[in-house]
Amino acid sequence: MSSLGWMAAIGALLLFMALTSALVKRLPISTSIIYMLVGVAVGPIGFGLLRLDIAAQREWLELLTEIAVIVSLFVGGLKLRMPLRHPSWTAAFRLAGPVMLVSIAAVAVVSHLLLGLPVFVAILLGAILAPTDPVLASSVAVNDATDDDRVRFAISGEAGLNDGAAFPFVVFALEGMRAGGEMGGWVGPWFLSRILWAVPAGLLIGYLAGLWVGQLAIKVRSRQRDTGAPSDFLALALIALTYVAAERLHAWGFLAVFAAGVGLRHAELRVVEESPHPEVENRAKRWFARGHPVEKAHPPAESLVSANVSEQSMKEPAVAAGVMISEVLSFGDTAERLLEVLLVVLVGIALAQSWSLDAAILAVILFVVIRPAITMLLLPGTRTTLGQRGLLGWFGIRGIGSLYYLAYALNHGVSPEMAGTIVATVVTVVACSIIVHGVTVTPVLDQYEKALRRRGEKRGEKGKEVAAESADGASGSAGTAQG
Repeated sequence: MSSLGWMAAIGALLLFMALTSALVKRLPISTSIIYMLVGVAVGPIGFGLLRLDIAAQREWLELLTEIAVIVSLFVGGLKLRMPLRHPSWTAAFRLAGPVMLVSIAAVAVVSHLLLGLPVFVAILLGAILAPTDPVLASSVAVNDATDDDRVRFAISGEAGLNDGAAFPFVVFALEGMRAGGEMGGWVGPWFLSRILWAVPAGLLIGYLAGLWVGQLAIKVRSRQRDTGAPSDFLALALIALTYVAAERLHAWGFLAVFAAGVGLRHAELRVVEESPHPEVENRAKRWFARGHPVEKAHPPAESLVSANVSEQSMKEPAVAAGVMISEVLSFGDTAERLLEVLLVVLVGIALAQSWSLDAAILAVILFVVIRPAITMLLLPGTRTTLGQRGLLGWFGIRGIGSLYYLAYALNHGVSPEMAGTIVATVVTVVACSIIVHGVTVTPVLDQYEKALRRRGEKRGEKGKEVAAESADGASGSAGTAQG
């Protein structure tokens, strides 16, 4: 197919998705399934227009998937507005820590027994498949900064944290393979450099960079009343500099980029706390004058700005913060969607050469047994209900992050003998996740949201009953006093 033909095909796909987005949302499938089916159609299984050998194309695939994960991590971090001490973070930390570690071990054991893989190759496969993907999990992640649902928040936090937290164990497995499967003097340096240093350093570097750059950008915009500053450049600069700084200091760049998004969001939080948006401040004054307590929670600054902001209004720091965050989110969401289309289409193309029945069985065990059981076991005490833990156990979606780790491993020491098995396993599990989770996400979340609404209505009715009883008691007391 010529370059014009490919341009026409891509344009037709994007136009179709743009015009049918409302219809697709009502269907029990995700957009990722459509993208993958397009890949199957243009690949060897369908019209045979394109072939993809992941092992042969591993270098550019690593770069492409790395960019996709980085953008998604940053945007995901920017949507998480809860303070770091808020209880909602607890479930995310559990999922990205203990749940992921036990998942790596469980997948490694099953891979060793089912696929007959050597121990360190099985550990590598466990580390590749354990993280919940930040790109494809967007359908169950937080929608915006006002979304405080515990399931969505936990999935978002997990997807942001565990893509970097899994990296040390990918490196651990590769080091073990280089050492011929022997545990030796390399374990101590790996633990010190890749765990004790790289994890907290990456988080700290990213958070401080996002916080400081955000505060500086808001301050400059507000003072100069600049309504046309390129916020997309700011986002790209922050992503690039944070990632490079972390990697140069031997910290984890993925964690740094996610933390930079969180830090940039917290810069907005600090600004609106110090200088509330005029509408919020006036609203609080009116409520206080009527005898109501002043509301402490300031809504996200981007939710209070209009499409066209005047230079005069930009002098308010909260307005400058809202414009900046709104533009960065818009740019990030667009870039994330485009990269998702490209990479999921590639998964569909690669299926012709990489499908494995044994890997499909592993996927079923991972989705139905390993992830749900570990989540149920390790999430008590996180203020999540039993039903919410069930959802968190089910929506451990595998995707682009696993493809990145696959390409990284192929470029850093996986033997040609093992490459084919690992590629087939990862591509098959990712494809199964796209199908299984894509089919269930809409009906399952619909039922969950209906249950939340019913619970809210019941609480509202109880509140009205209590208020009525209090009013009756007060009027009775007043009558008694008058008598």
